[in-house]
Amino acid sequence: MTDILTITPNPAVDVATSIDRVADTRKLRCSEPRRDPGGGGINVARVIKRLGGDCIAVYLAGGATGMLLEQLLDAEGVPGVRLAIAGETRENFSVTEACTGRQFRFVLPGPNVARDEWERCIGQLEALADSPRYLVMSGSLPPGVPVDFYARLARTARARGTQIVVDTSGAALVSALTEGVTLVKPSLAELSELKGLPLHDEEAWRNAALEVVRDGRAHVVALTLGEHGALLVTADQTLRAPALPTPVSSAIGAGDSFLAAMVWALNRHASEKEAFHYALAAASATLLSAGTGLCQPADVDRKYREIAGRKPEAGVTLP
Repeated sequence: MTDILTITPNPAVDVATSIDRVADTRKLRCSEPRRDPGGGGINVARVIKRLGGDCIAVYLAGGATGMLLEQLLDAEGVPGVRLAIAGETRENFSVTEACTGRQFRFVLPGPNVARDEWERCIGQLEALADSPRYLVMSGSLPPGVPVDFYARLARTARARGTQIVVDTSGAALVSALTEGVTLVKPSLAELSELKGLPLHDEEAWRNAALEVVRDGRAHVVALTLGEHGALLVTADQTLRAPALPTPVSSAIGAGDSFLAAMVWALNRHASEKEAFHYALAAASATLLSAGTGLCQPADVDRKYREIAGRKPEAGVTLP
């Protein structure tokens, strides 16, 4: 069996293009689009595969777009299990405005998923002869999937001795954390929503993440902060790292790449600090890729060496 299994209930085909300038009420003639397989767990699996990791992507997909998604994953050599649904898999659309570098991202809700369809994901996990070391549950939930979907998966995975990783938001995140997970990767906006508080400074970020750990909802909180870098919090330590100076071609998938590299490194028995460095390197490397291209291994390696050569993070060891 694979070391790492990702589950994506709401995947997409990501369409990326560019235009000189965005303007309303006019026909906007865009550049040739690129299409990539997308959705949280799909992107995580793509990056783990590129880094040489052992990973299988399980996902719900239907219609012509679902077939295209499967073909795109196959073309990248990403092992996948497509669980067919009746609805049409969504497309997401991003446009880069060339004159300003701004990126406009349009995210669709996804098809309605019937009970017997989403239950196949749980059945797939239960039917495995050998349990994966890590289960990565990532992305939004499509219509029809209950908010405790990830919590149900977490319960099943824990019973089989699998370590649980979650990256989602809103009610789905709240529900998943009630089960207690190994690793959670919120953005600052997602952590603020989880806490119901504005988090304006580094002390507030750390305290909010530490509360999640001390409540037993997660062993590790990896908080991504966009241009401000990232924060890693456990019961024993806090590591803080600023973002690497990197020209931004596209920020799409940076958070997924961060999570993928961290799980990949932990699966290789890296320390939490080393895994954190790989995560930062992958996120930074993804910024170099156009559209939804994600990171390339050579860029990840170069960024990792750059991070390892910096002065230590301004972190603190907690009692």
